[in-house]
Amino acid sequence: MSLPTGQRTAAPSPTAGPAGRHGAVRRALPDDIPELVRLRALLFEDRGGAYFSPAEAPGDWRRELAAVLTAKLASESVCVLVVDGEQGLASCVIGTVEHWFPGPHNPNGRVGHVIGVVTDPAHRRRGHSRAVMRALLDWFREQGASRVDLYASDDGAPLYRALGFVDHPDPALYWRP
Repeated sequence: MSLPTGQRTAAPSPTAGPAGRHGAVRRALPDDIPELVRLRALLFEDRGGAYFSPAEAPGDWRRELAAVLTAKLASESVCVLVVDGEQGLASCVIGTVEHWFPGPHNPNGRVGHVIGVVTDPAHRRRGHSRAVMRALLDWFREQGASRVDLYASDDGAPLYRALGFVDHPDPALYWRP
């Protein structure tokens, strides 16, 4: 599903119920950045704990996020999809594709990453997350990604599993300087 920036199209969602149950999926526009920042903050608030707490983050991460989004919206390796709500955005997802080193587990080296799916609490249970994820998975196919990775919350894991995601064979570790 190729979505030009700002063009609206009904997202295919055969399991979400009758047509019109959720909004149209479209590419994010620069005017959407304040709402994207708001939704990303909700994502971190929902995760909880000191690691994800927006209130405990050093510096002005929201301003930094807005600057990065401004630059990345024009990038061919980044896809930001949104669903409009009555007032502001109802849902968003960010995806990237990176070219890593090919190997037997990844023949072309192209790896997709779902950076985060978030739906405003007032718009949940309407199929928005499923719609943006399906559109993003189509974009990953168009980009030639041979694998797509994501970190799932307990609430989001059933959706991702229904879309075909499985447990990753590599244990994940991280390091913070």
